[in-house]
Amino acid sequence: MQPSAAPDLADLAHTHARAGHWLATATATAAVVALAGLFQPGPAGATAGPAAPRPAPAPEATGAGYPLDCGGGAVTIAGRATGDLDGDGNPETVAVVHCEAGSGTPPSGVYVLTRGKGDGDPARVVATLVEPGRLQNVTGLAVRDGAVHATLLGYSSPDVPSCCPDEKEQVSWRWKGGAFVRSGQADARGA
Repeated sequence: MQPSAAPDLADLAHTHARAGHWLATATATAAVVALAGLFQPGPAGATAGPAAPRPAPAPEATGAGYPLDCGGGAVTIAGRATGDLDGDGNPETVAVVHCEAGSGTPPSGVYVLTRGKGDGDPARVVATLVEPGRLQNVTGLAVRDGAVHATLLGYSSPDVPSCCPDEKEQVSWRWKGGAFVRSGQADARGA
């Protein structure tokens, strides 16, 4: 057998790792990983640009000027729902409002509100969906999929006692062509 020309590995200094060597290697590796994280490219297809603006908060129903004559009495906000109704990315508020009454159930109005023109300005009524003069009460108000949904309770004649509405409609309104378009189905309820 011929002796090897290569030195014995046990005699080489670099094959005897010491704690300092491993500490220096670990520190250098951590630094490379940290720097690589800072210089990562963005996701494929992403472009740098301004962030999309956040939608404004929904308008507050309190403080709006409702077209409701309460004869000097207070206005009661009986319900509210919010959602983007016109597709502009900002929510509107739909409010069910009636005059405060000591007893009984006064007729409701349903109004769509948008933000005031300036910061700090109260919300503005931009549409009336139900006039209080129709003598209806509103229940089950919701905004879903860009439409307003409500249940309207009413009376088939003036002879029906105000305690006991005998008509019920499931209605919805959707913004189309610059106006709210109503659809619904009536259910007459017998006494």
